[in-house]
Amino acid sequence: MLGGGSMVGIKRRRVYEILDAGRTDSALGRTVDIALMTLISLNVIAVILESVPTYEAAYGQFFFAFEVFSVALFTIEYLCRVWSVVDHEDESLGYRSPIMGRLRYMLTPMAIIDLLAIIPFYLTIFFQVDLRFLRVLRLFRIFKLTRYSSSMTLLLSVLKEEAKPIAASMFVLILLVIIAASMTYLAEHTAQPDKFGTIPAAMWWAIITMTTVGYGDVIPVTVFGKILGACIGIIGMGMVALPAGLLASGFNSALHRRRREYEEAVEEALVDGVLSHAEIKQLEEAQEELGITAEDAMELLETGLRRSGAAVYACPHCNKPLYHQSAGLGDDE
Repeated sequence: MLGGGSMVGIKRRRVYEILDAGRTDSALGRTVDIALMTLISLNVIAVILESVPTYEAAYGQFFFAFEVFSVALFTIEYLCRVWSVVDHEDESLGYRSPIMGRLRYMLTPMAIIDLLAIIPFYLTIFFQVDLRFLRVLRLFRIFKLTRYSSSMTLLLSVLKEEAKPIAASMFVLILLVIIAASMTYLAEHTAQPDKFGTIPAAMWWAIITMTTVGYGDVIPVTVFGKILGACIGIIGMGMVALPAGLLASGFNSALHRRRREYEEAVEEALVDGVLSHAEIKQLEEAQEELGITAEDAMELLETGLRRSGAAVYACPHCNKPLYHQSAGLGDDE
């Protein structure tokens, strides 16, 4: 008979597998993920509709009941994630410690997002909070969807990798805004004291001009001011595009890296000349985890098969691959 501690450990491991590893390992995990994604989406829709006075007056009680139900489920999910994180597969993250590991996990971005999804409700219990402010905070629940989206995961990964170059470009951009606002203030504050009377007021015009938005609500009227406006507009076109270029380059590098990782997984699976059912399942999981499209995955798999000289065996009913065996091998798996 297993001891009480062993039983708790087994249950905790199962909870971890369902919440974090279950998307590819079990039907129950995928069902839980779909249910949570649906609940998050419905919450965002409810928050948007609740901002309409007519809907709030007619369905206010329903919105409140749905809010209580959602917060209860999100709270259970958050507590279960914190409880089961000590069974995380990657020991290098330092989550194995019962206390410090859980505290370390609670400070991660995804755990903070999970907390922000429920904290507004509990704020209303202890504090008097403006409902409009509360409604905006509840929209943080939409960020919980990043846990289930490989595209959002890729975006966060690119932002993390390119953080220093983007921060450097933003610093230069802010510096140019300050210089442009200061110069424009000197040129225009006498002619238009109501619009360029201070440097902070001139910053609005500098930002709108550098981003090439150009609302037209504030424009320079002096010759020097117009020359500055032309120069700022030209410089701004390049500076504003710099962070976008860094992101595009980061996305391109990340996509190539993910394709290479999947290609390496294919090569590793074909190293013995046989692709078993388990290896096919592992490749499908890698495809989902890396965010590789089905077309790209098939192309990479076919390339690997050609390089290894493998033959494809398909099901006669659905025409899906059952397993792959190196050409010349006669025994089936």
